[in-house]
Amino acid sequence: MKPFKNKSLCVLRILFYCEKTGCAGSVLRLRLRQFSGACYDPFSLSEDTGQIAAMDPCSFSSFTKCVTKHLNLVLHLDFDRHVIRGKVDLTVEALEDRFSSLTLDTRDLKIQSVSANGQPARFSLGTKHSFKGTPLDITLPFDLSRGQHVIVEVTYETSPSATALQWLTPEQTAGKKQPYLFSQCQAHHCRSMVPCQDSPSIKHTYYAQVSVPKDLVAVMSAVRDGHAVDPQDSGRIVYRFRQPVPMPSYLIAIVVGALESREIGPRSRVWSEKEFVDKAAFEFSETETMLKTAENLAGPYVWGQYDILVLPPSFPYGGMENPCLTFATPTLLAGDKSLSNVIAHEISHSWTGNLVTNKTWEHFWLNEGHTVYLERMIARCMESEQFRQFKAMGGWKDLQESVYTFGANNPVTNLVPSLQDVDPDEAFSSVPYEKGFALLYHLEELMGGPEVFMGFVKSYIQLFAYSSVTTNEWKNYLYTYFKDKVDILNKVDWNGWMFTPGMPPVKPDYDTTLADACIALTQSWIKAKDQNLNVFKESDVKTLSSHQLIEFLSLLLQEDPLPLTHVKKMQEVYNLNACMNSEIRFRWLRLCVRSRWEDAVPMALKMATEQGRMKFTRPLFREVFNFEKYRDEAVCVFLAHRAAMHPVTAGLVSKDLKVDTSSL
Repeated sequence: MKPFKNKSLCVLRILFYCEKTGCAGSVLRLRLRQFSGACYDPFSLSEDTGQIAAMDPCSFSSFTKCVTKHLNLVLHLDFDRHVIRGKVDLTVEALEDRFSSLTLDTRDLKIQSVSANGQPARFSLGTKHSFKGTPLDITLPFDLSRGQHVIVEVTYETSPSATALQWLTPEQTAGKKQPYLFSQCQAHHCRSMVPCQDSPSIKHTYYAQVSVPKDLVAVMSAVRDGHAVDPQDSGRIVYRFRQPVPMPSYLIAIVVGALESREIGPRSRVWSEKEFVDKAAFEFSETETMLKTAENLAGPYVWGQYDILVLPPSFPYGGMENPCLTFATPTLLAGDKSLSNVIAHEISHSWTGNLVTNKTWEHFWLNEGHTVYLERMIARCMESEQFRQFKAMGGWKDLQESVYTFGANNPVTNLVPSLQDVDPDEAFSSVPYEKGFALLYHLEELMGGPEVFMGFVKSYIQLFAYSSVTTNEWKNYLYTYFKDKVDILNKVDWNGWMFTPGMPPVKPDYDTTLADACIALTQSWIKAKDQNLNVFKESDVKTLSSHQLIEFLSLLLQEDPLPLTHVKKMQEVYNLNACMNSEIRFRWLRLCVRSRWEDAVPMALKMATEQGRMKFTRPLFREVFNFEKYRDEAVCVFLAHRAAMHPVTAGLVSKDLKVDTSSL
C-alpha cells in the first residue's frame, strides 16, 4: 500500500470504509490501529507485483466507476431448448460524478433490451474475447452523481452452450426419468448465465424467482423463500430465493431436477436425486459438528442455512462452496465417511472465500490456502494434531504433482500469478491450495504455533468480512497483527513464496507418525525383487486406514513405475480392483497404467468417464494417453463421451490430449 500523507484524510477514509461495509466498532478499532503511525490508504491499488488491483484481468466490467449492490433475477428455464430466458435488475451505485455509462460482462448471451429506472437505455456488444466473453456497454439516458443508485434492467437469453450451465438428459441422471440442470460459475462463468460485473471484487445480495416444470424442484445458493404455481403457466412452479449476505457473482448457483432432501442437522439438509439422498445423509451426518467446530475457530456462521447437494457424476469438482448450498460430487460417497473432509473444506469457505474473498483470481490463494488451513484445523479438533500433519503431508505431494505437471518454471505455479491474458480455468491446480497452506503453516511455526496463528486468521476474517482483499492487504495486516515479531517476518522469503514458480522455498517438517507405516510398506515394494514378492500378505493393509492407503499409493506414484509383476502381485494380495473408494481407486488405476498393465486401461477409462471430477478425469486420461499403445483409444473414448462432460472439463481434457475440437 502507498503511504497517505494526510492523516486526517486517512482517518476519514477509514470511517467511510466502516460505514459502507457495516464494520463493527471492534473492526473500526482494528482499522485505526492498523493505520496508526505511518498512515496507509486502505483503498490503495498498488501491489507488490506493480500491477493495479483495480484492473481485474478476467473481467471487462467497469467496477472503478460503479458497483453492483443487488441483483433481482427472474428466470424461466426451457429444458427443450436448453436455455434460460432471464430478466435481471441490477441496483448499481455510482462511484464517480457525472456517471452515465457502464460495462457488464457477458458470454454468448442474447441481449434483448436494456433500461435504466424504467427508461430505455442504449447498449452495444463489443468484440468477443476468447475466454472473457463479450463486454456489454450501456449508456444511461441520464447522469448520476457519486453515491446515487440506478436500477439497470437487462432482458436476455442464454446460449445452449453456456459455459456456466450443464443441461442433462434424463438418461444422464441417476433416476433416468427427468432432465436436470446445474450451474458452475467459478471462476468467470456467471457472465454466461447473467449479465453482471463478474469479478470477485464486487459483492452484492440477490433475490430470484425461478420458473420450472412442475415435476422438478429448484434450489439456489440462497435461503428458500417459498414457491407457488406459475401465474403464466399452471404446468410450472415458481421457486423464490433470497440471499441477504453480499457475495460475488461466481457464487450464484442453481440446480433443477427431481430432487429430494433429508434433514441432517438443525440448519442442514442434504439434497439429491432419491438414488443418492440416503447415502448422502449417512455420509455427511457429521456436518453440524463440523459447523460448530468451524464457528469455535473462526467466528459465527452468518449464512443461516448450510445445505449440501450431491450432484450427478459429471460435476467437475469435489465440492463447490456456494453459500447456503454446498455442491458435492457423488465420488465422496465412500460409505464410511472417510472422504467427508471435503465437506469440512467447503464449510471453511463460509469464512475464507465467501465472507472474505480474493479481489481478483490472481489472489486465489487467499481463498484456498486459508480454507485448507481452516479445514485441517477442523480435522485437528475432531481427530488429532497427528492427523492434521498427515493430511498436510498428502497435500505437499499434491503440490509436487501440480508443479511437475505444469513445469517448475511455469509462472502459473506462482502463489500470486499474473493472469493477464491467461484463462483462470487453465491456471487451476492444487498450487493455491497447497502452496498457500504451506506458507500459512510455515508462518504458524514462526509465530508461535497453531493456537497463536489461528488467532491471526480469526482476526483477519473479522477485519475483512464482507469485503474482497489482495495479497498485499493480507500481508500488511499480518505485519500489523504480529507487530512485535516484525523482525521474524522480515526474514521470510516473500518473493520466493509469492512470485517465484515451482516448489516453495521452505519445506515444512511434518510429523510422520501416521505416515511411517505407509512409508515402510512403500519402500518394501520398491526394493522387492520378483522372487521375493511372496512376503507380501493381505494383512499388510488391513491395519491401514483409508487415508493411509491413499498415502501409500500416493508415495508409489512419486517413484519410478513399479515392474508389472509387482502391481499384479499387489492386486493378488490386496484386491484393490474391488475398492470403490474413489481416492484409492483413482491412484491405484494410475499406478497400474504407469506400469503398463493393459488390463487396467479399460478400468481407468471407465472411471475417467463414469464421473467427471477433474481431479480424477484429467490425470486418468493423461496416464492412458501416455501409454503409447493406447493413445488413440484415449482420444476415441474422450470424443465419444465429450458431449456428456461438463464444458470446462471437456475443454481442458481436449488440451491434455492435444485434440483440436474447433471443427467438431
